[in-house]
Amino acid sequence: MTTTNEVRRQHILTRILGIAILMVLILVSIAGAAPFAYVTSIGVHTGAVFVIDTATDNLKTVVPVEGWAGEAAINPAGTKVYVTDSSGFSTNIFVIDTATNTVNAVVDVGGYPVGVAVNPKGSRVYVTRRCSSVDDGNNVSIIDTSTNTVIDSINVGLNIYNIAFSPDGKKIYATNNRNNTISVIDVTTKKIIASVHVGDYPTEIATSPDGNKVYVINSGSNTVSVVDTAINNVTGNVSVGEGPSDIAVSPDGTNVYVTNWRSNNVSVINAATNTVIATIPVGLTPFGVAITPDGKKVYVANSAIYSSDYEDNNVSVIDTVTNKVTATVNTRKYTMNCPTGVVIGPSVKDGNDSSKINSIPGFGLLGGLVCLFLVQRLRKK
Repeated sequence: MTTTNEVRRQHILTRILGIAILMVLILVSIAGAAPFAYVTSIGVHTGAVFVIDTATDNLKTVVPVEGWAGEAAINPAGTKVYVTDSSGFSTNIFVIDTATNTVNAVVDVGGYPVGVAVNPKGSRVYVTRRCSSVDDGNNVSIIDTSTNTVIDSINVGLNIYNIAFSPDGKKIYATNNRNNTISVIDVTTKKIIASVHVGDYPTEIATSPDGNKVYVINSGSNTVSVVDTAINNVTGNVSVGEGPSDIAVSPDGTNVYVTNWRSNNVSVINAATNTVIATIPVGLTPFGVAITPDGKKVYVANSAIYSSDYEDNNVSVIDTVTNKVTATVNTRKYTMNCPTGVVIGPSVKDGNDSSKINSIPGFGLLGGLVCLFLVQRLRKK
C-alpha cells in the first residue's frame, strides 16, 4: 500500500524530472539554433540584403541599403555584415547590425569597392578597390571595426579583384585579374611576400579550413587553380562549368563548391582528388555561394540577369549529402532583383538577440512544456 509520503515523494520527483527535461531542451534549443543567410541584391529602386532563416528556409526580413548591394562578408561573431556598393558610382561599404537588421554605419573606402573580407579576429575589414577615375585599382582599404573608419591601405597588384584570409589571419591572398596572378600578403608588414601565376582572369578566392590550400576561380579559362600555401605554387587545375563565378569550401575541407553562371549549375570538387564529383543544376545565372557551419546546406544566389520573370530571382538550397536542390527561396512580396552575393553567419549562441534563437524543429521550449504537462498527467492516472 502506497503511503501519503510516498505519493508526495513521487509527485516531487516527477516535477523535478519535468523541470530538468525542460531546462535541457531550452539549452539545447539555444545552443543549436540555426544561422542566418544574408543575400545581397541590387534591388528595384534601391539595393537590399535579404535575411533567410536557414532552419526553415523562409525569409526573415529585408534590409534596405542606399546603393547596389554587391559582395558581402560577415564577422566571426555573426554580429556585423559588411556589404559593398557595387553600383560603380559609390565608394561606400554598408555595415549591418544583425541584432536589429539595420544599417548602422556607412564607410567611405576611397575607391569603388569590389571584394570584402573580415579577419579572423573580427577587428579589421579589408576591401579591394576597383580601377576608376579616383583610384588605380591596385589597393586594399583597411577598416577598423571598432570605429568604422579606414586606418590604412595596401598597394597590391594589377586590377585586384577579391581577397581571402588564411585561417590564422597572418596572410591575405588577393586575385589580380590583369596579370593572372594572386598576391600573398603578410598582414603584419603589409608587404607582398609571393606572387603565384594561376589561370586566365582570376576573380574569386577561398582558403581551406586548415590553411594548406587556396582555391582560385579563373573565369577566363573555366578552371579552379589549387595553390599549395606551403610552397606558394599551383598543384592542380580543375575544369568546372562555363563562367565560374563564386567559390566556397566546406567546413571540413572535403569539398569545394563552384557556381557557374553560364552553365546554370554548381560544380562540386573533391578536395582530396581535385576532381569534379557532382554537377548540380540550380537556378538561372548563379553567382554567390555559401555553406552553413554544419556543412549540411549550400545556398546559391541565382541572379537571373537575363530573365524578365522576377520569380527567377531566387536562392537555391542544396543538400550536401544528396547533392540535390531541396528548396528554393523566393521573396514573394519583395523582389530580390539580381541576387549576387550570399554569406552565412555562425550558429546562434546564448547571449545573442533573442529574436535570432530558433528552436530545434518540433521541439525546444514548446516541446519541453508539453513533456512536463504529459508527465504530470500520467502521474495523476
